[in-house]
Amino acid sequence: MTKSELIADLAASHPNLKLEEIDLIVSTIFSEIESALIRGDRVELRGFGAFFVKQRKARIGRNPRTGESVEVEEKFVPFFKTGKELRERTNRNS
Repeated sequence: MTKSELIADLAASHPNLKLEEIDLIVSTIFSEIESALIRGDRVELRGFGAFFVKQRKARIGRNPRTGESVEVEEKFVPFFKTGKELRERTNRNS
């Protein structure tokens, strides 16, 4: 599901809200999660999951095309871990 599809679904299920309002709400939530991750904070949505940042140390990698060794710099990567309730609900519906 894309962001625009999410907004359209929310608009269909909440006809009392304007499309612009729903867009602002969704964009604000995503923006706040992004800001928290940039600060290095963890964002936990109970029953849904947690967003957090992991640090990957610098290492020597390999260029798959040439086989040449390449230095890979340290970096921070965002991760998402599903919550127990979401994991259980997903597996029940499979």
